[in-house]
Amino acid sequence: MENGTQGLLIFVSGPSGVGKSTVCNRLAKDLPAQFALSATTRAGKPQDQWGKKYIFVNENEFQQRVANNEFLEYARVFGHWYGTLRQPVLDALAMGRTVLLEIDIQGGIQIVKMFPQAVGVFILPPGEEELTRRLRERGRDEPEVIETRLRQAKQEIAMAEQSGAYRIKVVNRVLDETIAELISQLKAVQR
Repeated sequence: MENGTQGLLIFVSGPSGVGKSTVCNRLAKDLPAQFALSATTRAGKPQDQWGKKYIFVNENEFQQRVANNEFLEYARVFGHWYGTLRQPVLDALAMGRTVLLEIDIQGGIQIVKMFPQAVGVFILPPGEEELTRRLRERGRDEPEVIETRLRQAKQEIAMAEQSGAYRIKVVNRVLDETIAELISQLKAVQR
């Protein structure tokens, strides 16, 4: 929606395994919205497309970008640095576009301080049992890492509630229902 007015900034957070990436990919398509470009020190995954959502950098390059104030927000998550590149987001918003950030809670809190009009979305799991099942079925992590992610999930849910940064909270049970609910709530927030 390039209409000459300031665009909408939406940031989405939630625990590992809750389906953030799947929700964000659908949301980007259905709204439509463009993804904010992030830099990360983690290794690329097979599903990653370099330059679409992430650029992969080493620790030194990441710290240089921090020193150059190139990030809107950045945080260390599960041993890797992640940061949202500032200029592409500002450019897209100035063109009236909707920009979507898939970030952790630390980043969400930073974003809402800089952009009070941004809309925070927190994706919740249907329950701990379901989250455990999803994390196991991903097949990416060892059992001790899954346990760490589950402990972290409880902390993140509490932190999101306390922060006040998330105007929309939705339980991701069935993808189509989750997307329909999110789009409805986003339209209500924009009125």
